[in-house]
Amino acid sequence: MSLQILGMGTALPEIAITQEHAAKASEAFLCSTENQRRVLHRLFRMSGVEKRHSVILEREAGGAITQSFYPAKQNAEEHGPGMAARMQKYEQHAPKLALAAAQRALAAANVSARAITHVVTVSCTGFFAPGLDYHLINALALSPEVKRTHVGFMGCHGAMNGLQAAHAQAHAENGAHVLLCAVELCSLHYRYEWNPEQIVAQALFADGAAAVVVKKTSVEKTAWHIVDFGSYLIPHTEDAMSWRISDNSFVMTLAPQLPERLDLYLRDWLSAWLAQHGFDVRDIKSWAVHPGGPRILGAVAHSLQLAEKELEVSRAVLRENGNMSSPTILFILQELQARAAETPCVALAFGPGVVAEAMLIT
Repeated sequence: MSLQILGMGTALPEIAITQEHAAKASEAFLCSTENQRRVLHRLFRMSGVEKRHSVILEREAGGAITQSFYPAKQNAEEHGPGMAARMQKYEQHAPKLALAAAQRALAAANVSARAITHVVTVSCTGFFAPGLDYHLINALALSPEVKRTHVGFMGCHGAMNGLQAAHAQAHAENGAHVLLCAVELCSLHYRYEWNPEQIVAQALFADGAAAVVVKKTSVEKTAWHIVDFGSYLIPHTEDAMSWRISDNSFVMTLAPQLPERLDLYLRDWLSAWLAQHGFDVRDIKSWAVHPGGPRILGAVAHSLQLAEKELEVSRAVLRENGNMSSPTILFILQELQARAAETPCVALAFGPGVVAEAMLIT
């Protein structure tokens, strides 16, 4: 039995900012010297991002894009709004973005809201209760008896962890239809701090939501089917990627050694995992690789010996939307489906640990 993808949907905040304008706006918050300004613009240019959407952006009457959430920096010790203000902003915007993605997924799946038996929500950029699941149940008029699961604080591979939960739920209950929705508001965790590692993260991350409707099936080739998941804790990477809560924001750490660790270990593990299903890396026809950044994509390509065209969709999603954390892999899968990409397909994403999560689709 496999998990059939019935329909997918995505949603973005209405307003986007170009990477050039984002870098220019960041100068006042991050830079105190001309050299820092040069480094800042170089890091933003190297990100592989051309534009990003954010819930904090506002459009003035004349059409100019601005924001009022982050006040001007007053001193060197300031890191921006406090946690309460950031979480209030999250609670204001995350449910609306999640709802838009879920509505589109249900429409694409041609499944009524009352048919949904399980809801899985995924997010690592905010907390509130009653949470996203509660709001989706009410806004979509789902059954009040729908079963709920939340996957929190797992980072960029969170949607794949959520799909693992959906897989178990669909196989445990006959007739189950599972709605998964991932939403992240990464732009709420901007910090007023000159730290190149932190700036790399702030040059990459963005806001977005994605949803998918799945069910158990034994029928082959009616749609894409998720047949298995794999997970691998990459050695010697405990400090390579982290996501911690400070008094002012959630703080992302991305060590420069991370791509080297991926390059070294990924192929051996993935080859052994695929062999359990009778596949070799060379048998995979399409790849959905989470674009943690250009160096991450480069390390995956080098380790797995992938041609540039095999990461075209991952780079396109990064370029047009930035790294939206957990929803991003669903954006990539939706685009691959739209392009009628061949299967077998492997999805890969990486999160704090560092842990690699894989998903095999046929």
